[in-house]
Amino acid sequence: MTEQGWDLLLLYGHTWRKDFFRCLVNFNFSGPHAVAAVDRSGEVRVIVSDQWDLEGLAAEGRASFEPGFAAGLSRFITNSGSAKIAVAGKELMQSRFTSTDHASATAAVEELRRVKSPEEITLLRQAAELSDRGYQHFANAAEPGMTEYELVAEVESFLKTNGAEDNFMLIASGGTEVVGMKPPTERKLQVGDSVTTELTPQVDGYYAQICRTLVIGEPSAKQLEAFAIFEEARQAAEDLLKPGVDIADVARVQNDVFRKFGYGEYTGSKYTRVRGHNLGLHPDESPYVLEDVNYIVKEGMVVIAHPNTYLPLSGYMVFGDTLLVTANGCTSLNTTERKLFRK
Repeated sequence: MTEQGWDLLLLYGHTWRKDFFRCLVNFNFSGPHAVAAVDRSGEVRVIVSDQWDLEGLAAEGRASFEPGFAAGLSRFITNSGSAKIAVAGKELMQSRFTSTDHASATAAVEELRRVKSPEEITLLRQAAELSDRGYQHFANAAEPGMTEYELVAEVESFLKTNGAEDNFMLIASGGTEVVGMKPPTERKLQVGDSVTTELTPQVDGYYAQICRTLVIGEPSAKQLEAFAIFEEARQAAEDLLKPGVDIADVARVQNDVFRKFGYGEYTGSKYTRVRGHNLGLHPDESPYVLEDVNYIVKEGMVVIAHPNTYLPLSGYMVFGDTLLVTANGCTSLNTTERKLFRK
């Protein structure tokens, strides 16, 4: 804050994006809005929009409830006088909550969040361990005739029962007609299907993710051929990922594997969104692993590198682990077998 000339930093959260707020006050507020404010002395105040949140924050003695959140925040800012104010999450805020005079602290706070502390890594390990157990439950529960939403409900129930605060999850099932993952539908699993998922449980604020593909019945020759390409691409990313490399190159080496086998056209935005992303208090943090995103990897970052895309051989497939960047490379926080699962 001193370097930037900011006197007061506001960290904003809403129902879907609580991560900026929680990087300062790791409390899972239930209302639609919350702001954690810190000044240069380190004093922290919290403004919440739901009275239920006061009880959870009472022990900290620093929360205030404002029935009209916008008015309450405005009073707080007015009482700050001529303080120069910056907002992390400003781009997420409604215009009535902020001012054009307020600087955006989003990028600066995101940069601080990228390298994880030992305490954060402990929580990410716990989330990764739960993701492993969740995927094993997914693989055990999947059966022909089961609908996608029934399978997802099974996994959601398992994860929440075993300590997940939240879970971000996508799924797809079928063959070459499947071009991506989505929320679950009423489609019933069939013999021969590729069933893909990424599941991302949250433990005490922190998300870890696992991506795997399962075949109902015996995999076809084309499914096996496709999976071998995905395996090579995943391995290429993990072999390269270490401090000092450009995240763009982590995407490039994955894409180069697809290009080598003649599938370069399937590495673009038409068939795939990203080749991975950072993980932490949000399940899809920047930097994104893309060839046009330049960012130098640092020790202590936690990233998933996943060559998730469509191939005409098999349809959409996914494969990837939560990876901790170490001094000389990276290590997976997941222990789930790295294979094409069969059921």
